[in-house]
Amino acid sequence: MAVVLTNSGGGGSGQAGEVFLQAANETGQDPFTESTANESSVPPSTTPPAEATGRANAVRGVDGAAPGLYAGTRNTPACDVEKQIRFLRADQAKNKAFASVVGVQPSGVPAYLRSLTPVQLRADTRVTGHGYRDGAATSYQAVLQTGTAVLVDSHGVPRVRCACTNPMTPPVAQRSTPKPVGKSWPAYRPSNVVVVAPAARDVEAFVLYDARHDDWFHRERGDDKGSRDQRMKPPAHWVDPVEPPSRSPSSPSAPSSSSPGSSTSSPPSEKPSSGKPSTEKPSSESPASKPPSSEKPSSGKPSTEKPSSEKPASEPPPASERAT
Repeated sequence: MAVVLTNSGGGGSGQAGEVFLQAANETGQDPFTESTANESSVPPSTTPPAEATGRANAVRGVDGAAPGLYAGTRNTPACDVEKQIRFLRADQAKNKAFASVVGVQPSGVPAYLRSLTPVQLRADTRVTGHGYRDGAATSYQAVLQTGTAVLVDSHGVPRVRCACTNPMTPPVAQRSTPKPVGKSWPAYRPSNVVVVAPAARDVEAFVLYDARHDDWFHRERGDDKGSRDQRMKPPAHWVDPVEPPSRSPSSPSAPSSSSPGSSTSSPPSEKPSSGKPSTEKPSSESPASKPPSSEKPSSGKPSTEKPSSEKPASEPPPASERAT
């Protein structure tokens, strides 16, 4: 799905045409608070960002309810929501500025944050970030690195970046080819950046991939502690929603640089190591309305059932049936 971003006005903390690259473990632009992320990523490289290529105001869109769009660790939320609430309560000016971005009254900020779901990105993702400077909210275009801890809303759209509690809104286009600003990371490619499109309906449970354990689980919407996470079978006929279009969907993913569970600093940036993604079309039933079974899987790999061994139509009949 291609998404063409529309230009909108408004102030910002960067020059026109700039897109800030924000590594998963960096605080970023004009932070509202110190980090509240429970899971962090490997540090980014310090190489200059790659030049943007392709169409300036078009990016690849992914559905906010797609299984495997987000990652996480079962029973471990990516973000400490209660810490965010305490930080904002301690500074009413910041709390008011935060509320103005997300569209609630200042008194409604705690309930808003608790309604969101903590996850980690599995693709570099374009957003409009909002920081805090001189008593007011700022805005800027940004790309968040794979592995970034975020809070998503009921339609799967990222709304808060946990490394700084900065609220986020959907991205907007710029009049020229975006100029990347800041430190890049080795896997960054402008053509692989995605924007999350809102799911058609509220997501009851997000289907998440656990890269550390090569496992799958679903997390209920608004479960900010991950206390109701349920292990589940790999999604049937699964097609990786974050697979770059330049790569064949049947190609195996790159191997992980570290073994599952070996370090809490390893991001879920690797694609599931459970074999080749299926090239079959996904079920027409929305994953948002009915997540896959929570039964314990026999393995973390998608189904590899062999096709039927029916004889080809061209096979000659047995000798006993041939005409004499």
